[in-house]
Amino acid sequence: MTPLPDPALDLDPAGLAVRREVLGADHVDAALAGADSTTAGFQELITKYAWGHIWTRPGLDRRTRSVVTITALVAHGHHAELELHLRAASRTGLSRAEIVEVLLQTAVYCGVPAANSAFSVARRVFAEDPPGPAA
Repeated sequence: MTPLPDPALDLDPAGLAVRREVLGADHVDAALAGADSTTAGFQELITKYAWGHIWTRPGLDRRTRSVVTITALVAHGHHAELELHLRAASRTGLSRAEIVEVLLQTAVYCGVPAANSAFSVARRVFAEDPPGPAA
């Protein structure tokens, strides 16, 4: 079954702004442009709840939210999302050295195999992307 063409998306403005700032406009715009009748609801959900309700809360800064997110992605073995958030980490103020420290911490609390896989992802990201302002 072929998904239907792009539906009109009802996106939370605050969530969309934060999502674009953290992940990068190019990535977000491509994800939204690829939305169809199968994925439109998911794009709306993550923009509203993950980005509009969680990432905009005042209790943690974006840098800390990145640390938490990277840790959770390592723990669950979500390598594609981990790659995305490792690329985004410099936009939230994390340096590469700090990312390495986070990954070392995950070895103890998430398991050595999970951290080993995460380090492989980080090496690829670091090799492909020039250091950001927080490097």
